[in-house]
Amino acid sequence: MNAYAAVDLGASSGRVVVGRVGDGRLDLSTVHRFPNNPVRVGGTLHWDVLGLYAGILDGLRAAGPVHSVGVDAWAVDYGLVDAAGALLGNPVHYRDGRTDGWRATAERLGEERLYATTGLQQLPFNTLYQLAAAAGSPQLAAARHLLLIPDLIGYWLTGSIGAEETNASTTQLYDVRARGWATDLIADAGLPARLFPALRRPGDRIGPVRADAGLPYTTEVVAVGSHDTASAVVGVPADGTDFAYISCGTWSLVGVELDGPVLTEDSRRANFTNEGGVDGTIRYLRNVMGLWLLQECLRAWGDADLDALLRAAADEPAFGAVVDADDPVFLQPGDMPARIARECRRTGQPAPESRPALVRCIMDSLALAHRRAVLAAAALSGRDVRVVHLVGGGAHNALLCQLTADACGLPVLAGPVEATAVGNVLVQARAAGAVRGGLAALRKLVRETHELRAYAPRGDAAEWDAAAGRLG
Repeated sequence: MNAYAAVDLGASSGRVVVGRVGDGRLDLSTVHRFPNNPVRVGGTLHWDVLGLYAGILDGLRAAGPVHSVGVDAWAVDYGLVDAAGALLGNPVHYRDGRTDGWRATAERLGEERLYATTGLQQLPFNTLYQLAAAAGSPQLAAARHLLLIPDLIGYWLTGSIGAEETNASTTQLYDVRARGWATDLIADAGLPARLFPALRRPGDRIGPVRADAGLPYTTEVVAVGSHDTASAVVGVPADGTDFAYISCGTWSLVGVELDGPVLTEDSRRANFTNEGGVDGTIRYLRNVMGLWLLQECLRAWGDADLDALLRAAADEPAFGAVVDADDPVFLQPGDMPARIARECRRTGQPAPESRPALVRCIMDSLALAHRRAVLAAAALSGRDVRVVHLVGGGAHNALLCQLTADACGLPVLAGPVEATAVGNVLVQARAAGAVRGGLAALRKLVRETHELRAYAPRGDAAEWDAAAGRLG
């Protein structure tokens, strides 16, 4: 079987996964994990991108000879490089507060125009607003190219400059209908056109890994769905089109897969996003705050046993308190237990009095957020949804999976946990000719090689309606 290395960078860690594909087989093994620890310097939160690159190289050495390498990561954040190819400072973290004034840029450019062109959900950390916050900086003035995180890693590995389109589509500077950079919008935003490189599509060859990367073998880098959610959606083991997906990790990306964007006024007001997917599809979705709320609580508690907390939370009364998981108050790092307690009290609910009660509050609240997004995605797109596929790290969380099924009133199929790496590997394997066909064929292979766990909806839908009503 051919072997392919998937570099998957997440908000808290990175990993290199080797996938072997051939003749009805799809085997994955993680060969290296490394931390992704942001660093605050001078009041600004940065990514330690050089540390990430070192971890990637260690992982590729551990991977052994592979046919190709694909890189995926989170969206919107970028590095600026100058005419000589040097990085102009560590990339700024999307959770940094520098974009707090984003609404002024949105109003100046016109929110209706922004949505009609880019189809993107208004989020304060979109690349457009990060660049507006950087206006007038020496780095921006000196920059020759803007490279999103996977493109920056690909450049360091190969020396080739480019922008993969699924991640470019998250910048709010990409024309979702024309499938290219939104040149008029870029000009009106006061940004130089030189920053935005030529676009690539998943499956395109980027180039051979440079000798100075120090790998003990030769290989090449291939473009994949470099936005991690784009790769994760490829790895959704759906049979047909009547499904919603939840790619659940630090964020929950909740939506449906479409052939074209939904750019209606109702969609804009619902703050749904149209992002590019593999094979020209549209990922019509909402960003939901996801397991970030739980992760930040665990960080605050330090010594917590997550499995024990989830077991105890399952025994807590349902809907003791719920919060709006999408409220911007939860976006930045900090004392999450205290913020959740304050939001409960602000909305006239009792604050959770124990850690299990707080975890149950988070799980109920995330299930409500999943419900809201799944139902809205179906209604706004006209897509009939009969099953919800929950992939990513959240597929390990049986309580959240069951509550999501209960809240949506739909069966949930959980897995694969490694959907992002699966999608990354499959796009590489198809580019190499090891597998053939469209997304349906790739997903059939995932179904045949991965065990899924099914959760049937239970309970009273009226209770979920009542809980949702507390959030307005």
